[in-house]
Amino acid sequence: MHNKITNRKKASGIVFSTDPDFVYNFSEQEEPTTLIPEKQKLTIKTDSKNRKGKTVTLIDGFTGKTEDLKDLEKKIKTFCGTGGSAKDGMIILQGDLKEKVFNYLVSKNYKVRKI
Repeated sequence: MHNKITNRKKASGIVFSTDPDFVYNFSEQEEPTTLIPEKQKLTIKTDSKNRKGKTVTLIDGFTGKTEDLKDLEKKIKTFCGTGGSAKDGMIILQGDLKEKVFNYLVSKNYKVRKI
């Protein structure tokens, strides 16, 4: 008989199994706990490669839950008055905002370095 996989995103990598007793393990990895700002080690840099000449500011190195990353992203976007997104521990902001973001994060007690 065939095993029906109900959620394809969780079953990435498994396409077909010839084992009739195969059961896909849907256990998810736990998200790391969010470190306090004083223990975060963030890096800020600007980039324009593969972005059609547009400059973006990248904030990398966030350790914590996705919802906390999204919350920080929202606060920074509001402070800078710009758009952006957050995923995989990285915040991407539209424009060259390295100094402004650096000053904001330092004021919130984050350990930050510019590249």
